[in-house]
Amino acid sequence: MKKLTVVGIMFCFSILAQAQETQIIAHRGAWKNTKSPQNSIAALRDAIAQEVWGAEFDVHLTKDDVLVVNHDNDFQGIDIATSTYNELLAKKHPNGEQISTAEAYLKEGLKQNKTKMIFELKTNRLGVDRTLKSVEIALALVKKLKAVPLTEFIAFSYDACLHFRALDKNIPIHYLNGDKSPQQIKDANLTGIDYHFSVFKNNTDWISTAKTFGLKTNVWTVNTEEDMHYFIDKGIDYITTDEPEKLHSLIKK
Repeated sequence: MKKLTVVGIMFCFSILAQAQETQIIAHRGAWKNTKSPQNSIAALRDAIAQEVWGAEFDVHLTKDDVLVVNHDNDFQGIDIATSTYNELLAKKHPNGEQISTAEAYLKEGLKQNKTKMIFELKTNRLGVDRTLKSVEIALALVKKLKAVPLTEFIAFSYDACLHFRALDKNIPIHYLNGDKSPQQIKDANLTGIDYHFSVFKNNTDWISTAKTFGLKTNVWTVNTEEDMHYFIDKGIDYITTDEPEKLHSLIKK
């Protein structure tokens, strides 16, 4: 009986340690070392193949209300907010892929159930109204595809985060801009803080404070071993990186 008790305690500690381990989010998919274009379907597949916790991707709203996956406001020189989806198809990624719709991107992610889809909704440069409309379209899309269990939203727009929460009390939504304290994020009933590494280094108590509030903590974009070690030692929940392979090897040491 005593041996079983000791084994049981050791098992519990093992599970707890695993739960507290810093998780990896591949920034714009796994692209830097795989040579896949950023935010491409290929980069998403590469991230999933590496079994990272999450694959981040950036989403804009076109003139004709199509959500497309791209980081910048333009795709190969074509402005997204003032162009139709068909107009964006005039250009391609270096690997021959067309710009992906968010729907196609999510459907690719839904072919598996391990890697989370970290859906960054970009602030629409045409104004708050278009940004809030993109929130509504994005949430409706994720629910239509039954992708809620696999999807977490992030956004720089605080208005967008609040609108997500007003529309759905439970969807995970993390704020990116870095100008709100953990207390403010808790009071807004958001899921967590997802800030640039400089914000956390300038506010050294925010990670621990966020944890006491039950908030998730993520840091971006961490690419050096020094910074990776720093945030792992701080016990941060997630690290977003362009170097998921490097981070994976550090965590497993």
